[in-house]
Amino acid sequence: RELETTLCDGRKFVVKPDMLADFRNLPFDDESFALVVFDPPHLLKVGDSAYMALKYGKLTPEWKAELGRGFDECWRVLKSGGTLIFKWAETDIKLSEILKCFSQKPLITQNTANKTHWCVFFK
Repeated sequence: RELETTLCDGRKFVVKPDMLADFRNLPFDDESFALVVFDPPHLLKVGDSAYMALKYGKLTPEWKAELGRGFDECWRVLKSGGTLIFKWAETDIKLSEILKCFSQKPLITQNTANKTHWCVFFK
């Protein structure tokens, strides 16, 4: 997504990635990358114009299917012998619910003090 807006405190906020792509339909060949990092939006219970939604994005009501498809796309573009890093902040949805959406199980998970989880998958 691209976004340019002024926040409620007057600061200018810009999201301008080098490439726009749908994480559920990546424009890359199978097994293109040795390392993939998947850090999707993790907020569900936030208003569309809230600062956190503007900054990090927001999940849709179809989040289970969308995150599952996104993970499968990350797995598709990951080379055999590659590593997928998944980051999840447990703000609105527990990691255990997210992992049920994925076709693979993580090799390891790490939880930080602020409920941010890092999961490592190996293909």
